[in-house]
Amino acid sequence: MSKMKIAFQGEPGANSHIAIVEAYPDAEPMPCATFEDALSAISSGEADLGMIPIENSVAGRVADIHHLLPASGLFIIGEWFLPVRHQLMAIKGTRLQDIKSVESHVHALGQCRRIIRKLGIKGIVHADTAGSARDISERKDKTVAAIASRLAAQIYGLDILAEDIEDEAHNTTRFVVLAREPKWAPQGSGPLVTTFVFRVRNLPAALYKALGGFATNGVNMTKLESYMVDGNFFATQFYADVDGHPEDKGLAFAIEELKFFSREFRIVGVYPGHPFRATFSETQQD
Repeated sequence: MSKMKIAFQGEPGANSHIAIVEAYPDAEPMPCATFEDALSAISSGEADLGMIPIENSVAGRVADIHHLLPASGLFIIGEWFLPVRHQLMAIKGTRLQDIKSVESHVHALGQCRRIIRKLGIKGIVHADTAGSARDISERKDKTVAAIASRLAAQIYGLDILAEDIEDEAHNTTRFVVLAREPKWAPQGSGPLVTTFVFRVRNLPAALYKALGGFATNGVNMTKLESYMVDGNFFATQFYADVDGHPEDKGLAFAIEELKFFSREFRIVGVYPGHPFRATFSETQQD
Protein backbone atom coordinates (compact mmCIF):
# COMPACT_ATOMS: atom_id res chain seq x y z
CA MET A 1 0.00 0.00 0.00
CA SER A 2 1.43 3.40 -1.01
CA LYS A 3 2.16 6.04 1.61
CA MET A 4 -0.14 9.02 2.03
CA LYS A 5 1.46 12.11 0.45
CA ILE A 6 1.22 15.45 2.26
CA ALA A 7 2.17 18.62 0.38
CA PHE A 8 3.91 21.54 2.05
CA GLN A 9 5.50 24.80 0.93
CA GLY A 10 9.26 24.88 1.27
CA GLU A 11 12.21 22.52 1.07
CA PRO A 12 13.05 19.41 3.10
CA GLY A 13 13.77 20.49 6.66
CA ALA A 14 11.20 23.32 6.71
CA ASN A 15 8.99 23.75 9.77
CA SER A 16 6.04 22.49 7.71
CA HIS A 17 8.04 19.30 7.06
CA ILE A 18 8.56 18.91 10.83
CA ALA A 19 4.82 19.41 11.46
CA ILE A 20 4.04 16.61 8.97
CA VAL A 21 6.54 14.25 10.62
CA GLU A 22 4.97 14.95 14.03
CA ALA A 23 1.32 14.79 12.97
CA TYR A 24 1.54 12.01 10.35
CA PRO A 25 4.73 10.02 11.02
CA ASP A 26 3.89 7.39 8.36
CA ALA A 27 3.17 9.87 5.56
CA GLU A 28 5.47 11.00 2.75
CA PRO A 29 6.16 14.76 2.93
CA MET A 30 5.97 16.39 -0.52
CA PRO A 31 7.90 19.67 -0.87
CA CYS A 32 6.43 22.39 -3.13
CA ALA A 33 8.04 25.65 -4.24
CA THR A 34 5.07 27.91 -3.44
CA PHE A 35 1.78 27.85 -1.52
CA GLU A 36 -0.04 27.85 -4.87
CA ASP A 37 1.91 24.75 -5.92
CA ALA A 38 1.06 22.99 -2.66
CA LEU A 39 -2.67 23.78 -2.98
CA SER A 40 -2.64 22.69 -6.65
CA ALA A 41 -1.00 19.38 -5.70
CA ILE A 42 -3.88 18.69 -3.29
CA SER A 43 -6.57 19.80 -5.77
CA SER A 44 -5.13 17.65 -8.58
CA GLY A 45 -4.82 14.54 -6.39
CA GLU A 46 -1.02 14.49 -6.64
CA ALA A 47 -1.03 14.91 -2.84
CA ASP A 48 -3.60 13.48 -0.44
CA LEU A 49 -3.41 16.32 2.08
CA GLY A 50 -1.59 19.59 2.71
CA MET A 51 0.10 20.99 5.85
CA ILE A 52 -0.09 24.77 5.55
CA PRO A 53 0.98 27.41 8.12
CA ILE A 54 -1.74 29.94 8.81
CA GLU A 55 -0.43 32.05 11.70
CA ASN A 56 2.49 32.49 14.07
CA SER A 57 2.39 33.74 17.66
CA VAL A 58 5.20 36.25 16.98
CA ALA A 59 4.89 37.20 13.30
CA GLY A 60 1.09 37.07 13.01
CA ARG A 61 -0.81 35.70 10.04
CA VAL A 62 0.76 34.07 7.02
CA ALA A 63 -0.84 36.55 4.64
CA ASP A 64 -0.84 34.55 1.37
CA ILE A 65 -2.96 31.77 2.82
CA HIS A 66 -5.93 33.95 3.74
CA HIS A 67 -6.19 34.95 0.10
CA LEU A 68 -5.47 31.54 -1.38
CA LEU A 69 -7.43 29.22 0.90
CA PRO A 70 -10.99 30.53 0.36
CA ALA A 71 -10.46 30.53 -3.43
CA SER A 72 -8.88 27.07 -3.50
CA GLY A 73 -12.08 25.11 -2.87
CA LEU A 74 -10.18 22.96 -0.35
CA PHE A 75 -11.35 22.10 3.16
CA ILE A 76 -9.70 22.13 6.60
CA ILE A 77 -9.85 18.72 8.28
CA GLY A 78 -7.41 19.32 11.14
CA GLU A 79 -4.91 21.66 12.77
CA TRP A 80 -1.44 21.32 14.28
CA PHE A 81 0.52 23.64 16.58
CA LEU A 82 4.31 23.51 16.30
CA PRO A 83 6.63 25.25 18.80
CA VAL A 84 9.24 26.84 16.51
CA ARG A 85 12.88 26.45 17.48
CA HIS A 86 15.38 28.27 15.28
CA GLN A 87 19.04 27.24 15.00
CA LEU A 88 21.94 29.31 13.67
CA MET A 89 23.91 27.08 11.30
CA ALA A 90 26.84 27.24 8.89
CA ILE A 91 29.15 24.95 6.95
CA LYS A 92 31.36 22.66 8.99
CA GLY A 93 34.35 24.34 10.64
CA THR A 94 32.75 27.80 10.80
CA ARG A 95 33.14 29.85 14.00
CA LEU A 96 30.66 32.48 15.20
CA GLN A 97 33.22 35.23 14.63
CA ASP A 98 33.55 34.21 10.95
CA ILE A 99 29.93 35.10 10.13
CA LYS A 100 29.13 38.40 8.41
CA SER A 101 25.57 37.72 7.21
CA VAL A 102 22.68 35.36 7.89
CA GLU A 103 19.98 34.21 5.47
CA SER A 104 16.48 32.95 6.22
CA HIS A 105 12.76 33.51 5.67
CA VAL A 106 11.64 37.03 6.57
CA HIS A 107 9.60 35.71 9.54
CA ALA A 108 12.56 33.73 10.93
CA LEU A 109 14.85 36.77 10.70
CA GLY A 110 12.19 38.83 12.48
CA GLN A 111 11.86 36.17 15.19
CA CYS A 112 15.63 36.15 15.89
CA ARG A 113 16.44 39.87 15.93
CA ARG A 114 18.24 39.71 19.27
CA ILE A 115 21.08 37.40 18.20
CA ILE A 116 21.42 39.08 14.78
CA ARG A 117 21.90 42.42 16.57
CA LYS A 118 24.24 40.89 19.18
CA LEU A 119 26.49 39.35 16.51
CA GLY A 120 26.38 42.53 14.40
CA ILE A 121 25.60 40.60 11.23
CA LYS A 122 23.39 41.45 8.26
CA GLY A 123 20.07 39.65 7.80
CA ILE A 124 19.27 38.66 4.19
CA VAL A 125 15.75 37.55 3.25
CA HIS A 126 15.46 34.13 1.59
CA ALA A 127 12.37 32.36 0.23
CA ASP A 128 12.30 29.88 3.14
CA THR A 129 14.32 28.63 6.11
CA ALA A 130 15.30 25.20 4.78
CA GLY A 131 16.13 26.64 1.37
CA SER A 132 18.59 29.05 2.98
CA ALA A 133 20.25 26.09 4.74
CA ARG A 134 20.56 24.20 1.43
CA ASP A 135 21.99 27.28 -0.32
CA ILE A 136 24.73 27.94 2.22
CA SER A 137 25.66 24.24 2.27
CA GLU A 138 26.26 24.44 -1.50
CA ARG A 139 28.13 27.78 -1.45
CA LYS A 140 30.74 26.64 1.11
CA ASP A 141 31.20 30.22 2.35
CA LYS A 142 32.12 30.50 6.05
CA THR A 143 31.00 34.14 6.23
CA VAL A 144 27.34 33.24 5.62
CA ALA A 145 25.04 31.47 8.10
CA ALA A 146 21.41 30.37 7.92
CA ILE A 147 18.55 30.28 10.41
CA ALA A 148 16.61 27.05 10.04
CA SER A 149 15.48 23.94 11.89
CA ARG A 150 17.58 21.22 13.49
CA LEU A 151 16.21 18.86 10.82
CA ALA A 152 17.52 21.17 8.07
CA ALA A 153 20.99 21.16 9.67
CA GLN A 154 20.95 17.34 9.62
CA ILE A 155 19.69 17.11 6.03
CA TYR A 156 22.25 19.58 4.62
CA GLY A 157 25.21 18.59 6.81
CA LEU A 158 25.63 21.91 8.64
CA ASP A 159 27.05 22.73 12.07
CA ILE A 160 24.70 24.37 14.58
CA LEU A 161 26.60 27.34 16.06
CA ALA A 162 23.83 28.60 18.37
CA GLU A 163 20.74 26.70 19.51
CA ASP A 164 17.15 27.86 20.05
CA ILE A 165 17.90 31.46 19.12
CA GLU A 166 14.28 32.68 18.80
CA ASP A 167 13.55 35.86 20.78
CA GLU A 168 10.31 34.53 22.29
CA ALA A 169 9.97 31.14 24.00
CA HIS A 170 6.25 31.03 23.07
CA ASN A 171 7.09 31.17 19.34
CA THR A 172 4.50 28.77 17.88
CA THR A 173 3.08 28.27 14.40
CA ARG A 174 -0.44 27.04 13.76
CA PHE A 175 -0.92 24.85 10.69
CA VAL A 176 -4.12 23.69 9.04
CA VAL A 177 -4.47 20.30 7.33
CA LEU A 178 -6.18 20.66 3.95
CA ALA A 179 -8.07 18.07 1.89
CA ARG A 180 -10.10 17.99 -1.33
CA GLU A 181 -13.29 16.78 0.41
CA PRO A 182 -14.92 18.05 3.61
CA LYS A 183 -14.62 15.73 6.58
CA TRP A 184 -16.59 17.14 9.48
CA ALA A 185 -15.61 15.89 12.91
CA PRO A 186 -18.67 14.33 14.62
CA GLN A 187 -20.66 16.52 16.99
CA GLY A 188 -19.79 15.79 20.63
CA SER A 189 -16.41 14.21 19.78
CA GLY A 190 -14.45 16.59 22.01
CA PRO A 191 -13.39 20.24 21.58
CA LEU A 192 -14.12 21.24 17.97
CA VAL A 193 -13.31 24.23 15.76
CA THR A 194 -15.53 25.48 12.93
CA THR A 195 -13.90 27.68 10.29
CA PHE A 196 -15.95 29.70 7.82
CA VAL A 197 -15.66 32.59 5.39
CA PHE A 198 -18.34 35.22 4.81
CA ARG A 199 -18.99 38.56 3.17
CA VAL A 200 -21.44 40.96 4.81
CA ARG A 201 -24.03 42.98 2.94
CA ASN A 202 -22.99 46.58 2.24
CA LEU A 203 -25.23 48.06 4.95
CA PRO A 204 -24.52 50.26 8.00
CA ALA A 205 -23.47 48.16 11.02
CA ALA A 206 -23.77 44.94 8.95
CA LEU A 207 -20.71 43.34 10.57
CA TYR A 208 -21.88 44.32 14.07
CA LYS A 209 -25.30 42.79 13.39
CA ALA A 210 -23.85 39.71 11.69
CA LEU A 211 -21.64 38.92 14.68
CA GLY A 212 -24.19 39.77 17.36
CA GLY A 213 -25.58 36.23 17.33
CA PHE A 214 -22.25 34.78 18.49
CA ALA A 215 -22.31 36.98 21.60
CA THR A 216 -25.98 36.39 22.44
CA ASN A 217 -25.63 32.62 21.96
CA GLY A 218 -22.41 32.31 24.00
CA VAL A 219 -20.20 31.19 21.10
CA ASN A 220 -16.46 31.82 21.50
CA MET A 221 -14.88 33.32 18.37
CA THR A 222 -11.12 32.71 18.44
CA LYS A 223 -10.20 34.30 15.12
CA LEU A 224 -11.62 36.97 12.81
CA GLU A 225 -9.57 38.22 9.86
CA SER A 226 -10.60 40.57 7.06
CA TYR A 227 -9.08 40.91 3.63
CA MET A 228 -9.90 42.47 0.28
CA VAL A 229 -11.50 40.50 -2.52
CA ASP A 230 -10.02 40.99 -6.02
CA GLY A 231 -8.32 44.21 -4.96
CA ASN A 232 -11.66 45.89 -4.25
CA PHE A 233 -11.49 48.29 -1.28
CA PHE A 234 -15.22 47.90 -0.66
CA ALA A 235 -15.59 44.13 -1.00
CA THR A 236 -14.26 42.72 2.27
CA GLN A 237 -14.32 39.03 3.01
CA PHE A 238 -13.94 37.68 6.54
CA TYR A 239 -12.32 34.47 7.77
CA ALA A 240 -13.38 33.21 11.21
CA ASP A 241 -12.74 30.38 13.67
CA VAL A 242 -15.26 29.60 16.40
CA ASP A 243 -15.45 26.92 19.06
CA GLY A 244 -18.08 24.22 18.53
CA HIS A 245 -19.97 22.26 15.86
CA PRO A 246 -22.43 23.93 13.41
CA GLU A 247 -25.19 21.64 14.72
CA ASP A 248 -24.67 22.75 18.34
CA LYS A 249 -27.75 24.76 19.28
CA GLY A 250 -25.97 28.05 20.10
CA LEU A 251 -23.68 27.96 17.06
CA ALA A 252 -26.56 26.99 14.76
CA PHE A 253 -28.54 30.07 15.89
CA ALA A 254 -25.46 32.31 15.54
CA ILE A 255 -24.78 31.08 11.98
CA GLU A 256 -28.44 31.59 11.06
CA GLU A 257 -28.21 35.22 12.19
CA LEU A 258 -24.87 35.70 10.39
CA LYS A 259 -26.34 34.38 7.14
CA PHE A 260 -29.21 36.88 7.36
CA PHE A 261 -26.74 39.80 7.20
CA SER A 262 -24.29 38.15 4.77
CA ARG A 263 -24.32 37.86 1.01
CA GLU A 264 -21.89 34.92 1.05
CA PHE A 265 -21.19 32.25 3.64
CA ARG A 266 -19.24 29.00 3.42
CA ILE A 267 -18.01 26.55 6.05
CA VAL A 268 -14.40 25.65 5.30
CA GLY A 269 -14.00 22.97 7.97
CA VAL A 270 -15.20 21.40 11.21
CA TYR A 271 -12.31 19.68 12.92
CA PRO A 272 -10.87 18.64 16.31
CA GLY A 273 -9.18 21.42 18.28
CA HIS A 274 -5.50 20.60 18.86
CA PRO A 275 -4.59 19.91 22.54
CA PHE A 276 -2.27 22.94 22.44
CA ARG A 277 -5.37 25.17 22.59
CA ALA A 278 -5.91 24.13 26.22
CA THR A 279 -2.58 25.77 27.15
CA PHE A 280 -3.74 29.25 26.23
CA SER A 281 -7.37 29.26 27.36
CA GLU A 282 -8.06 32.33 29.48
CA THR A 283 -8.86 31.82 33.13
CA GLN A 284 -11.71 33.73 34.72
CA GLN A 285 -10.40 36.76 36.62
CA ASP A 286 -12.09 37.97 39.80
